[in-house]
Amino acid sequence: MEFIHVCLNVADVDESVEWYTGELGFEESWEFEADGTKNRYVAAENGVEIQLADTEGETPDEAGTAWDHLAVAVEDVDEAFERVENHGVVQEPADNDAAGARTAFIEDPDGHVVELVEPLE
Repeated sequence: MEFIHVCLNVADVDESVEWYTGELGFEESWEFEADGTKNRYVAAENGVEIQLADTEGETPDEAGTAWDHLAVAVEDVDEAFERVENHGVVQEPADNDAAGARTAFIEDPDGHVVELVEPLE
């Protein structure tokens, strides 16, 4: 498996993108919107991305709400979903056309959400 990105829930995606690009030197890489959430990505020089997610009507102001998930690339989401020992299913494998990927979300032993990602072809 390969690390792809981490997702942070943010109150203002435009402000966050400006901070990560202006202050830390990330480059904005891509974006999509789905289910009332604006998702914008910024990438480091090595290609690792941070997904900044701004959901309408929600403000990440409590401990635990600002961090969302860790994403890893897999060759086959369905196979990995069945193989990986998980401690809770958040979302079973499904195509996410807006993101161009088949994804599933599971929990690690501490309840951290891990997204399994397989590009749609």
